Amino acid sequence: MAFKNEIPEEVLQSRMRSRMGEDVRSPYYRDTTAILHSSPFRRLKHKTQVFFAPSNDHICTRMEHVLHVASIATTICRAMGLNDELAWAIGVGHDLGHTPFGHIGEHILSDLMVANGFPPFEHEVNGLRVVDFLSHLNLTYAVRDGIISHCGEHFIRTIAPDFRVKDLSAIVTKNGIRPSTWEGCVVRFSDQIAYLGRDYEDAVRLGIIRKDEVPAVCTKVLGATNGEIINTLVEDIIENSEKEGCIAFSEEVYEAMRLMKEFNYKHIYLSPMLQGYEKYFRRLVGLIYGYLTDLLNKNGFDKDAYLQEGNMLSAGFFNYVVEKKDAYMQHDGNLDRIVFDYISGMSDNFCLDCGNEILRPEHLNESIERSLTGKWFDAIQE
Repeated sequence: MAFKNEIPEEVLQSRMRSRMGEDVRSPYYRDTTAILHSSPFRRLKHKTQVFFAPSNDHICTRMEHVLHVASIATTICRAMGLNDELAWAIGVGHDLGHTPFGHIGEHILSDLMVANGFPPFEHEVNGLRVVDFLSHLNLTYAVRDGIISHCGEHFIRTIAPDFRVKDLSAIVTKNGIRPSTWEGCVVRFSDQIAYLGRDYEDAVRLGIIRKDEVPAVCTKVLGATNGEIINTLVEDIIENSEKEGCIAFSEEVYEAMRLMKEFNYKHIYLSPMLQGYEKYFRRLVGLIYGYLTDLLNKNGFDKDAYLQEGNMLSAGFFNYVVEKKDAYMQHDGNLDRIVFDYISGMSDNFCLDCGNEILRPEHLNESIERSLTGKWFDAIQE
Protein backbone atom coordinates (compact mmCIF):
# COMPACT_ATOMS: atom_id res chain seq x y z
CA MET A 1 0.00 0.00 0.00
CA ALA A 2 0.99 3.65 -0.37
CA PHE A 3 1.50 5.33 2.99
CA LYS A 4 0.14 8.84 2.46
CA ASN A 5 -0.44 11.51 5.09
CA GLU A 6 -4.02 12.75 5.15
CA ILE A 7 -3.20 16.17 6.61
CA PRO A 8 -2.45 18.63 3.77
CA GLU A 9 1.22 19.34 3.19
CA GLU A 10 0.69 23.08 3.65
CA VAL A 11 -0.52 22.35 7.19
CA LEU A 12 2.34 19.95 7.94
CA GLN A 13 4.86 22.54 6.71
CA SER A 14 3.23 25.48 8.48
CA ARG A 15 5.17 27.40 11.14
CA MET A 16 4.21 29.49 14.14
CA ARG A 17 5.86 32.48 12.50
CA SER A 18 6.47 33.09 8.80
CA ARG A 19 10.02 32.71 7.51
CA MET A 20 11.64 35.30 5.31
CA GLY A 21 12.50 33.99 1.86
CA GLU A 22 13.14 30.51 0.51
CA ASP A 23 16.34 28.71 -0.39
CA VAL A 24 17.46 25.40 -1.85
CA ARG A 25 16.51 23.50 1.31
CA SER A 26 13.12 21.89 1.82
CA PRO A 27 11.10 23.07 4.86
CA TYR A 28 12.05 19.93 6.80
CA TYR A 29 15.71 20.19 5.91
CA ARG A 30 15.61 23.78 7.19
CA ASP A 31 14.23 22.40 10.44
CA THR A 32 17.15 19.99 10.66
CA THR A 33 19.57 22.88 10.15
CA ALA A 34 17.89 24.92 12.88
CA ILE A 35 18.06 21.99 15.30
CA LEU A 36 21.70 21.13 14.58
CA HIS A 37 22.79 24.73 15.16
CA SER A 38 20.80 25.14 18.38
CA SER A 39 22.23 25.21 21.90
CA PRO A 40 19.92 22.42 23.16
CA PHE A 41 21.30 20.09 20.49
CA ARG A 42 24.91 20.94 21.33
CA ARG A 43 24.29 20.11 24.98
CA LEU A 44 23.18 16.58 24.07
CA LYS A 45 26.80 15.52 23.66
CA HIS A 46 27.21 15.81 27.44
CA LYS A 47 23.83 14.38 28.45
CA THR A 48 23.43 10.81 29.66
CA GLN A 49 21.58 8.32 27.49
CA VAL A 50 21.40 5.57 30.14
CA PHE A 51 24.81 5.29 31.79
CA PHE A 52 26.62 8.19 33.40
CA ALA A 53 30.14 7.53 32.11
CA PRO A 54 31.86 10.84 31.27
CA SER A 55 35.34 9.32 31.02
CA ASN A 56 34.34 6.45 28.70
CA ASP A 57 34.17 7.56 25.08
CA HIS A 58 32.49 4.31 24.03
CA ILE A 59 29.32 4.68 26.09
CA CYS A 60 26.35 6.13 24.19
CA THR A 61 25.46 9.77 24.87
CA ARG A 62 22.15 11.45 24.15
CA MET A 63 23.60 13.08 21.01
CA GLU A 64 24.68 9.74 19.60
CA HIS A 65 21.25 8.31 20.38
CA VAL A 66 19.34 10.96 18.44
CA LEU A 67 21.63 10.47 15.45
CA HIS A 68 21.06 6.72 15.64
CA VAL A 69 17.29 7.29 15.70
CA ALA A 70 17.46 9.69 12.76
CA SER A 71 19.56 7.26 10.73
CA ILE A 72 17.26 4.30 11.40
CA ALA A 73 14.09 6.31 10.70
CA THR A 74 15.55 7.63 7.44
CA THR A 75 16.37 4.12 6.27
CA ILE A 76 12.85 2.85 6.97
CA CYS A 77 11.19 5.88 5.37
CA ARG A 78 13.24 5.59 2.18
CA ALA A 79 12.27 1.95 1.82
CA MET A 80 8.59 2.75 2.40
CA GLY A 81 8.42 5.76 0.10
CA LEU A 82 8.01 8.26 2.93
CA ASN A 83 9.68 11.64 3.43
CA ASP A 84 13.13 10.85 4.81
CA GLU A 85 13.94 14.54 5.39
CA LEU A 86 10.95 14.85 7.72
CA ALA A 87 12.01 11.68 9.54
CA TRP A 88 15.58 12.98 9.89
CA ALA A 89 14.41 16.30 11.35
CA ILE A 90 12.13 14.63 13.90
CA GLY A 91 14.87 12.14 14.76
CA VAL A 92 17.59 14.67 15.53
CA GLY A 93 15.15 16.85 17.48
CA HIS A 94 13.11 14.28 19.37
CA ASP A 95 15.11 14.37 22.64
CA LEU A 96 15.88 18.09 22.92
CA GLY A 97 13.68 18.21 26.02
CA HIS A 98 15.72 15.71 28.04
CA THR A 99 17.20 16.54 31.43
CA PRO A 100 20.75 15.83 32.59
CA PHE A 101 21.35 12.24 33.76
CA GLY A 102 18.84 10.64 31.41
CA HIS A 103 15.57 9.20 32.65
CA ILE A 104 16.85 9.27 36.23
CA GLY A 105 17.14 13.05 35.95
CA GLU A 106 13.70 13.18 34.38
CA HIS A 107 12.13 11.35 37.33
CA ILE A 108 13.94 13.60 39.81
CA LEU A 109 12.82 16.82 38.14
CA SER A 110 9.31 15.46 37.74
CA ASP A 111 9.07 14.79 41.48
CA LEU A 112 10.22 18.35 42.22
CA MET A 113 7.68 19.82 39.82
CA VAL A 114 4.78 17.77 41.19
CA ALA A 115 5.76 18.76 44.73
CA ASN A 116 5.46 22.40 43.62
CA GLY A 117 2.06 22.07 41.97
CA PHE A 118 3.08 21.42 38.35
CA PRO A 119 2.17 18.48 36.12
CA PRO A 120 4.79 15.71 35.99
CA PHE A 121 7.82 16.47 33.84
CA GLU A 122 7.80 14.66 30.51
CA HIS A 123 10.71 15.16 28.16
CA GLU A 124 8.43 14.84 25.12
CA VAL A 125 6.24 17.76 26.25
CA ASN A 126 9.29 19.67 27.41
CA GLY A 127 10.86 19.11 23.99
CA LEU A 128 8.09 21.16 22.41
CA ARG A 129 8.58 23.86 25.05
CA VAL A 130 12.28 23.93 24.20
CA VAL A 131 11.85 24.32 20.44
CA ASP A 132 8.85 26.68 20.61
CA PHE A 133 9.52 28.91 23.62
CA LEU A 134 12.99 28.51 25.07
CA SER A 135 14.90 28.37 21.77
CA HIS A 136 12.41 29.86 19.26
CA LEU A 137 13.40 27.44 16.50
CA ASN A 138 10.15 28.05 14.61
CA LEU A 139 9.88 24.50 13.27
CA THR A 140 7.18 23.08 11.03
CA TYR A 141 4.03 21.57 12.50
CA ALA A 142 5.04 18.06 11.38
CA VAL A 143 8.40 18.18 13.17
CA ARG A 144 6.95 19.75 16.32
CA ASP A 145 4.26 17.07 16.34
CA GLY A 146 6.86 14.34 15.93
CA ILE A 147 8.87 15.67 18.86
CA ILE A 148 5.99 15.83 21.35
CA SER A 149 4.52 12.47 20.33
CA HIS A 150 7.61 10.27 19.96
CA CYS A 151 7.20 8.46 23.33
CA GLY A 152 9.76 5.73 22.72
CA GLU A 153 9.41 4.13 26.14
CA HIS A 154 5.90 2.77 25.47
CA PHE A 155 6.30 -0.42 23.41
CA ILE A 156 3.43 -1.34 21.09
CA ARG A 157 3.35 -3.66 18.08
CA THR A 158 1.51 -1.45 15.59
CA ILE A 159 0.87 2.24 15.17
CA ALA A 160 -0.88 4.49 12.67
CA PRO A 161 -1.09 8.29 12.62
CA ASP A 162 -3.79 10.37 14.24
CA PHE A 163 -4.64 12.55 11.27
CA ARG A 164 -6.35 15.23 13.33
CA VAL A 165 -4.53 18.57 13.52
CA LYS A 166 -3.69 19.08 17.18
CA ASP A 167 -3.23 22.25 19.17
CA LEU A 168 0.28 21.21 20.15
CA SER A 169 0.83 24.10 22.54
CA ALA A 170 -2.16 23.00 24.64
CA ILE A 171 -0.82 19.46 25.26
CA VAL A 172 0.26 18.86 28.86
CA THR A 173 0.94 15.11 28.75
CA LYS A 174 2.19 12.57 26.22
CA ASN A 175 -0.41 10.03 27.31
CA GLY A 176 -2.65 8.93 24.47
CA ILE A 177 -0.93 11.03 21.82
CA ARG A 178 -0.08 9.58 18.43
CA PRO A 179 1.96 11.32 15.70
CA SER A 180 0.12 13.12 12.90
CA THR A 181 2.34 11.62 10.19
CA TRP A 182 3.59 8.24 9.08
CA GLU A 183 7.12 9.62 9.45
CA GLY A 184 6.43 10.50 13.08
CA CYS A 185 5.23 6.92 13.65
CA VAL A 186 8.43 5.57 12.11
CA VAL A 187 10.56 7.77 14.40
CA ARG A 188 8.63 6.55 17.42
CA PHE A 189 9.49 2.93 16.58
CA SER A 190 13.02 3.88 15.54
CA ASP A 191 13.58 5.26 19.04
CA GLN A 192 12.90 1.79 20.43
CA ILE A 193 15.08 0.13 17.81
CA ALA A 194 17.98 2.49 18.54
CA TYR A 195 18.21 1.93 22.26
CA LEU A 196 17.17 -1.72 22.67
CA GLY A 197 20.45 -3.25 21.52
CA ARG A 198 22.73 -0.30 22.26
CA ASP A 199 21.76 -0.14 25.94
CA TYR A 200 22.39 -3.89 26.15
CA GLU A 201 25.86 -3.59 24.57
CA ASP A 202 26.79 -0.66 26.83
CA ALA A 203 25.72 -2.69 29.87
CA VAL A 204 27.90 -5.59 28.74
CA ARG A 205 30.80 -3.20 28.17
CA LEU A 206 30.41 -1.86 31.72
CA GLY A 207 30.17 -5.35 33.21
CA ILE A 208 26.60 -4.91 34.45
CA ILE A 209 25.37 -7.98 32.57
CA ARG A 210 26.87 -10.86 30.60
CA LYS A 211 25.91 -11.75 27.04
CA ASP A 212 24.78 -15.24 28.06
CA GLU A 213 22.18 -13.79 30.46
CA VAL A 214 19.93 -12.52 27.67
CA PRO A 215 16.93 -14.82 27.01
CA ALA A 216 17.84 -17.28 24.25
CA VAL A 217 14.74 -16.45 22.22
CA CYS A 218 15.85 -12.80 21.98
CA THR A 219 19.24 -13.75 20.58
CA LYS A 220 17.70 -16.30 18.22
CA VAL A 221 15.06 -13.95 16.78
CA LEU A 222 16.73 -10.54 17.03
CA GLY A 223 20.45 -11.27 16.89
CA ALA A 224 23.40 -11.22 19.25
CA THR A 225 24.80 -7.73 18.59
CA ASN A 226 23.38 -4.22 18.35
CA GLY A 227 23.99 -4.20 14.60
CA GLU A 228 22.16 -7.50 14.13
CA ILE A 229 19.26 -6.32 16.30
CA ILE A 230 18.88 -3.09 14.35
CA ASN A 231 19.02 -4.90 11.02
CA THR A 232 16.40 -7.44 12.12
CA LEU A 233 14.00 -4.80 13.42
CA VAL A 234 14.37 -2.46 10.44
CA GLU A 235 13.79 -5.23 7.91
CA ASP A 236 10.84 -6.56 9.93
CA ILE A 237 9.12 -3.16 9.99
CA ILE A 238 9.62 -2.60 6.27
CA GLU A 239 8.27 -6.04 5.37
CA ASN A 240 5.46 -6.26 7.91
CA SER A 241 4.12 -2.71 7.60
CA GLU A 242 3.27 -3.27 3.97
CA LYS A 243 1.27 -6.37 4.92
CA GLU A 244 -0.66 -4.77 7.78
CA GLY A 245 -1.21 -1.29 6.38
CA CYS A 246 0.35 0.46 9.38
CA ILE A 247 3.78 0.75 10.95
CA ALA A 248 4.09 -2.68 12.50
CA PHE A 249 6.41 -5.35 13.82
CA SER A 250 5.60 -8.99 13.19
CA GLU A 251 4.19 -10.98 16.12
CA GLU A 252 7.36 -13.05 16.53
CA VAL A 253 9.74 -10.10 16.46
CA TYR A 254 7.56 -7.97 18.71
CA GLU A 255 7.41 -10.73 21.33
CA ALA A 256 11.22 -11.02 21.27
CA MET A 257 11.48 -7.23 21.61
CA ARG A 258 9.10 -7.26 24.55
CA LEU A 259 11.12 -9.94 26.33
CA MET A 260 14.37 -8.08 25.73
CA LYS A 261 12.85 -4.84 26.99
CA GLU A 262 11.76 -6.64 30.17
CA PHE A 263 15.26 -8.06 30.54
CA ASN A 264 16.83 -4.62 30.06
CA TYR A 265 14.55 -3.02 32.64
CA LYS A 266 15.21 -5.69 35.24
CA HIS A 267 18.95 -6.05 34.76
CA ILE A 268 19.99 -2.63 33.42
CA TYR A 269 17.61 0.25 34.14
CA LEU A 270 16.79 -1.04 37.64
CA SER A 271 20.33 -2.29 38.31
CA PRO A 272 22.08 -1.41 41.61
CA MET A 273 24.51 0.79 39.67
CA LEU A 274 21.81 3.05 38.25
CA GLN A 275 19.83 3.01 41.48
CA GLY A 276 22.95 4.10 43.34
CA TYR A 277 23.45 6.99 40.92
CA GLU A 278 19.86 8.09 41.47
CA LYS A 279 20.45 8.78 45.17
CA TYR A 280 23.42 10.98 44.37
CA PHE A 281 21.77 12.80 41.47
CA ARG A 282 18.64 13.40 43.55
CA ARG A 283 20.73 15.15 46.21
CA LEU A 284 22.58 17.13 43.55
CA VAL A 285 19.51 18.34 41.63
CA GLY A 286 17.69 19.08 44.89
CA LEU A 287 20.64 21.18 46.07
CA ILE A 288 20.71 23.21 42.85
CA TYR A 289 16.94 23.68 42.75
CA GLY A 290 16.81 24.88 46.36
CA TYR A 291 19.75 27.23 45.87
CA LEU A 292 18.45 28.85 42.69
CA THR A 293 14.90 29.14 43.98
CA ASP A 294 16.18 30.83 47.13
CA LEU A 295 18.31 33.23 45.08
CA LEU A 296 15.38 34.22 42.88
CA ASN A 297 12.96 34.66 45.79
CA LYS A 298 15.39 36.75 47.85
CA ASN A 299 17.16 38.75 45.18
CA GLY A 300 14.68 39.21 42.35
CA PHE A 301 16.54 41.20 39.70
CA ASP A 302 19.19 42.72 41.99
CA LYS A 303 22.45 42.05 40.16
CA ASP A 304 24.69 42.98 43.08
CA ALA A 305 22.93 40.52 45.36
CA TYR A 306 23.61 37.66 42.93
CA LEU A 307 27.24 38.67 42.47
CA GLN A 308 27.76 38.81 46.23
CA GLU A 309 27.31 35.05 46.28
CA GLY A 310 30.78 34.87 44.78
CA ASN A 311 30.19 31.95 42.43
CA MET A 312 29.67 31.53 38.71
CA LEU A 313 26.34 29.72 39.04
CA SER A 314 24.72 32.68 40.74
CA ALA A 315 26.13 35.11 38.18
CA GLY A 316 25.12 32.92 35.25
CA PHE A 317 21.62 32.34 36.59
CA PHE A 318 21.14 36.10 37.04
CA ASN A 319 22.02 36.64 33.38
CA TYR A 320 19.51 33.96 32.37
CA VAL A 321 16.76 35.49 34.51
CA VAL A 322 17.33 38.99 33.16
CA GLU A 323 17.49 37.76 29.56
CA LYS A 324 14.34 35.64 29.80
CA LYS A 325 12.08 37.37 32.33
CA ASP A 326 10.02 39.39 29.84
CA ALA A 327 9.49 36.34 27.64
CA TYR A 328 8.37 34.29 30.65
CA MET A 329 5.90 36.96 31.71
CA GLN A 330 4.46 37.10 28.21
CA HIS A 331 4.36 33.31 27.72
CA ASP A 332 3.64 31.95 31.24
CA GLY A 333 2.50 35.05 33.08
CA ASN A 334 5.06 34.40 35.83
CA LEU A 335 8.57 33.05 36.50
CA ASP A 336 7.42 29.91 38.31
CA ARG A 337 9.04 27.50 35.82
CA ILE A 338 12.27 29.36 35.19
CA VAL A 339 14.36 27.33 37.64
CA PHE A 340 12.97 24.04 36.32
CA ASP A 341 13.72 25.08 32.74
CA TYR A 342 17.23 26.17 33.69
CA ILE A 343 17.98 22.81 35.33
CA SER A 344 16.35 20.69 32.62
CA GLY A 345 18.55 22.30 29.98
CA MET A 346 21.79 21.51 31.82
CA SER A 347 24.26 18.96 30.56
CA ASP A 348 25.55 16.37 33.03
CA ASN A 349 28.90 18.15 33.31
CA PHE A 350 27.37 21.56 33.86
CA CYS A 351 25.04 20.19 36.53
CA LEU A 352 28.01 18.72 38.39
CA ASP A 353 29.88 22.03 38.05
CA CYS A 354 26.87 23.85 39.49
CA GLY A 355 26.95 21.66 42.57
CA ASN A 356 30.65 22.41 42.99
CA GLU A 357 30.05 26.15 42.61
CA ILE A 358 27.47 26.11 45.38
CA LEU A 359 29.66 24.15 47.79
CA ARG A 360 33.15 25.23 46.76
CA PRO A 361 33.31 28.06 44.21
CA GLU A 362 36.04 27.72 41.62
CA HIS A 363 37.47 31.15 42.36
CA LEU A 364 38.40 29.94 45.86
CA ASN A 365 40.34 27.06 44.34
CA GLU A 366 42.10 29.47 41.98
CA SER A 367 43.05 31.75 44.87
CA ILE A 368 44.67 28.85 46.66
CA GLU A 369 46.46 27.73 43.51
CA ARG A 370 47.88 31.22 43.02
CA SER A 371 49.17 31.47 46.57
CA LEU A 372 52.86 31.05 47.26
CA THR A 373 52.53 27.60 48.79
CA GLY A 374 49.34 26.51 47.08
CA LYS A 375 48.63 22.80 47.41
CA TRP A 376 52.22 21.73 46.99
CA PHE A 377 53.74 22.72 50.35
CA ASP A 378 52.80 22.56 54.01
CA ALA A 379 54.53 25.66 55.25
CA ILE A 380 53.64 28.61 57.44
CA GLN A 381 54.81 31.96 56.14
CA GLU A 382 56.65 34.02 58.76
